[in-house]
Amino acid sequence: MKKIKFTIYLVMGLLAANFTTSCSDFLDKEPDTELTTEMVFQNRDKVYSWLSYIYNIIHTPDKWALTADGYEILADDLVASRRWQQWDWKDVLGKIDGSWTINSPWGGNLWHMMPRYIRHGYIFENMAHALPENDLPQSEIDNMKNEVKFLCAYGWWLLAENYGGIPFKPDYIAPTDFTLSELMVGQSKFDDVVNYCDKEMLDAANALPAVYSDPAKYGRINKIMALTVRARMLLFAASPIVNGNKMYANYRNNEGEQIFNMTYDHNKWVKAVEAIKLVIDEAEAAGYELYKEVGPSGDIDPFMSTYNVHIKKWNEGNHEITFPVTKGNAYAGTFLRVTSVRNVGGGNGLGVYQGLVDAFFTENGLPIDDPNSGYVEDGFSTSVEKRTDITSWPYGTGVAGEITANGTYNMYCHREPRFYNAVSFHNSWLAVDGGRPYNFLYNYDDNVQSSSPHDAPQNGYLARKSLCVTDDYNNGAVIMTDRQAFLYRLAFTYLDYAEALNETYDDASKRVEALDYVNRIRERAGVRQYTFDNVAADDEDYIHIDNTQEATRKAIRMERRVELCCENNRWYDIRRWMIAEDIPEMNGPCMGMNAQGRTRNTFHQRTATPDQDRVWKKQYYWFPIYIDEYEKNPNLVEGPFWVD
Repeated sequence: MKKIKFTIYLVMGLLAANFTTSCSDFLDKEPDTELTTEMVFQNRDKVYSWLSYIYNIIHTPDKWALTADGYEILADDLVASRRWQQWDWKDVLGKIDGSWTINSPWGGNLWHMMPRYIRHGYIFENMAHALPENDLPQSEIDNMKNEVKFLCAYGWWLLAENYGGIPFKPDYIAPTDFTLSELMVGQSKFDDVVNYCDKEMLDAANALPAVYSDPAKYGRINKIMALTVRARMLLFAASPIVNGNKMYANYRNNEGEQIFNMTYDHNKWVKAVEAIKLVIDEAEAAGYELYKEVGPSGDIDPFMSTYNVHIKKWNEGNHEITFPVTKGNAYAGTFLRVTSVRNVGGGNGLGVYQGLVDAFFTENGLPIDDPNSGYVEDGFSTSVEKRTDITSWPYGTGVAGEITANGTYNMYCHREPRFYNAVSFHNSWLAVDGGRPYNFLYNYDDNVQSSSPHDAPQNGYLARKSLCVTDDYNNGAVIMTDRQAFLYRLAFTYLDYAEALNETYDDASKRVEALDYVNRIRERAGVRQYTFDNVAADDEDYIHIDNTQEATRKAIRMERRVELCCENNRWYDIRRWMIAEDIPEMNGPCMGMNAQGRTRNTFHQRTATPDQDRVWKKQYYWFPIYIDEYEKNPNLVEGPFWVD
C-alpha cells in the first residue's frame, strides 16, 4: 500500500465506550514529529482516537446544541430570544427572518467537515488491522470497520438530506499526487446517494449486534442504530419533497442532469415501509420497547412515562432509546441553561410557539378545536386540578396528583400529560429555586426585561421537554442528573411506520395496522385511542375517525407533532411534507402570551411577539452552498431558487 503522509487531528480524552469529539489544531508539521498512517495504525490508542474522530459525524442532539448548528429553531417548535442574535445564535436566528442568503455562515459545518470525517473513515477501513499483542483482536477491528461503514454512509446522507445535490465520490481517498481538478466534481443525482447509502447502511447493520453484550460499548453503532437511520432516510426519499416534485425540474447539475427524479416512484414508499418494519422487528426481538411506568393501580402512569423517557438511561430500564449519543452531556451547557430561569443562573429565553401549545390534545384526547374536547381558553381555574394514579410526578403544583394550581389560565387546564412535560407556562410548577410557580408577568421573577431583556421569555413560555426537575444551572455550577442523550427512540419508528403504511397502501386493513402503532403511542401518553369503528361521543376509551387515507394521515401528523416535538423532528417533517408555507408562524408573527403584561389578565392574551416575525421562502427547503464553496469549484450549482 502506498505510504500516505498527512496531518492528523488529535482527539483528546478518549474513552473506549464514550467517544469524545473535541479535537485540537493540526499538529505542527515538523519533520521528526509528522506521523504516517502506518505509524498510527500500529498503535492501539491512536486507532481508537482515529475512530473517535470519525464519530464526529454524529452531532450532539440538536435540542441540546441549540446555538449555531441548531435545527429546531428553523422549525416551529422552539423560539429563542431574538436578542441572543448578538452572540453565537446569530447563525441560526438570522435564518428565520428572511435574511438567510448564500453568504450566511452556518456553524453546523456539514459541507466543510463531513468530507473530512468520511475521508478518515475510508482510510480507517483500508488500513486498520488487528494488533493482538496490544489487545486489539480481529473481531474488534471487524466491528469497528462496520461501524465506520455506517458512519461514512450517514455522513453522505446528512449532506444530501440538507443540501440535496452534493459532490459525491464514495470510497475515494485522494492520493498525495492528486490534482485539484480531480476534487472539483459536480453534484450527483440525489437517488444515487440514497441508493449507495441504503446498501452501505444495510450491510453494516447486518454485521453489527443489536445490543452489545459489553455495557462499556453502549453508544457505539449497532444494528438498530444503523437500521433506524436507514429507514428514516428511505422515508425522506419517498416523501413529496424529492419524489416526483416538479418544482425542482430546473435543478440540474453541471452536466445538465436533473438532481431530483421528476417521476413519482411509488416503490420508494414500499421500500420505506419494508425498511421501517425491519427496524421494528429487529428492535423488538432484541428487547427494545416503549418506556412505561405504572401507577399504584398497575395502569400506565402517562405523566411519569412521558417524563422519564427523556431522563432515564438504558441501564435504568429505558429501552426505548434506539440511537443513543454518548459524547458527554452537552445538555448541561445549552438546553438546560437556556431554559432555566435567571434565579438559578439560566438564560431563561428558549420557549415554544403558541402553535405547539395549541397542538397538544385535551385531557380526553381530542384537539382543542373539536367541539367535544371540553377545551376552554379564557378565564382562570377556580380549584386545583387533580388526577388519580399519579404519585411522584415532579411538576404540577409540587404535590403528587395535582396537575394545575387554582388560578391557572384555562388554556392550560385539562390538557394531555405530554403537554405538562413539554411546556413551562405561567403558574406551572418550578421545582428548583425553592419550589414555586413560574411567574412570567412583566418584570417579575421569570420575565425581568428591564435589566436583562435578552434573558426573558419572548412570548410567555419556556421549553420544558427533556428537563430534569432537579437540574439547577446555579450560577454556572451545574447540579444535574446523568441522563441519556439520544437522537431517536422507538416512538419515532412507530410513527414513521404508521405514516409509511398509510401513504403506501390506500387500503382499509393497512390503515388498521397503521392506527395500531399510533395507538401504542397514545396509550402510553394517557389519551384515548383511535378506532375506525363507530363509538359514542363520550366513549372513555376510543375516538372514532373515518377509515380513509386522508383522515388517517391527519391523525398521524397530529400525533407526530406532539409526541416528537422539540426532538429534532419537526424540521424534518416540515421539509419533506413541504408544508412550511402553510404554517402561519413559519411566515408571520410569533404568537404567544403578552410578555409585556403586568397582570394575569393583560398577560394572558394571544399576542404577536415584538421583533419575532418570520419569513419563509421556497429556497429554504434546502441549505444553500456557501458562496465561497461554489466560487472555488466551478462545477457546483447553487441550491434550487437560491440565485436568479
